[in-house]
Amino acid sequence: MRCEEIMKRRVECVRPGDSCASAAAKMRDQNVGFLPVCDPANRVIGTVTDRDLALRILADNRQASTRVEDVMTHEIVQCRPSDDIRQAEQLMARNHKSRILVVDNSGTLVGVISLSDLARTEERDQFIKTYQEITEREVHA
Repeated sequence: MRCEEIMKRRVECVRPGDSCASAAAKMRDQNVGFLPVCDPANRVIGTVTDRDLALRILADNRQASTRVEDVMTHEIVQCRPSDDIRQAEQLMARNHKSRILVVDNSGTLVGVISLSDLARTEERDQFIKTYQEITEREVHA
């Protein structure tokens, strides 16, 4: 199965200069805990999660007006639409990420694959193995 067959295609982004308050509102409105951070050409330059906002804004007593680029994660885990889903699973497991960005050859965001997508499409044993590998960081922390 290829990544483009299971990826979510309607993905909201935030811009690096957006405020963390607007990112949090977008997460709330979209009922998601993760947003890609994209440049004006929709190329991915990072990600921001609800956890990033909790730890890097609330816990550090920073202002909600802080820019996303000041708290975003710069590490990007990505795959291509034509990649086999097993390759995406391996990247997610190796990087302990519950979501992977799907980008085209120019780095433009075209979709996202999350654990919930894998749960709907993968065989039970394969999904459990991937889930355990992704969450392994929490066991050893």
